[in-house]
Amino acid sequence: MSQRILVVDDEEQVRDLLALYFRKNQFEVSTASSGKETVEKLQTDQPALVVLDIGLGGEDGLTLLDAIKRKRPETKVVMLTGMGFVEDLLEEAHDKGADAYVSKVLPLDELLQTVRRLLGISSQATVGV
Repeated sequence: MSQRILVVDDEEQVRDLLALYFRKNQFEVSTASSGKETVEKLQTDQPALVVLDIGLGGEDGLTLLDAIKRKRPETKVVMLTGMGFVEDLLEEAHDKGADAYVSKVLPLDELLQTVRRLLGISSQATVGV
């Protein structure tokens, strides 16, 4: 049985790439582009893990992180950042319950390893894109 992941990013190309990559690595994937859509998908899809862009266009990924953890505290959240690792942001994300942080500039394998680690999945069978 595969685990469910919700990918949240305002950039359609990033969402599609991550969804394709995770599906090829045996995950069930849904996507969202906004905070409202994310909250709806948390209820209907009940993901085990959310990959959440810290900068969601006009929305704040950290505020959404807080909402996710209040609604579903057991859900793991990996913050995805294109801004590098800004210490203040990382500290705030940690305080709000983020389980990990991954830069968008790192190889996708790094994100996959983080997701598998958080979900307790062996990393022996990587399919990739």
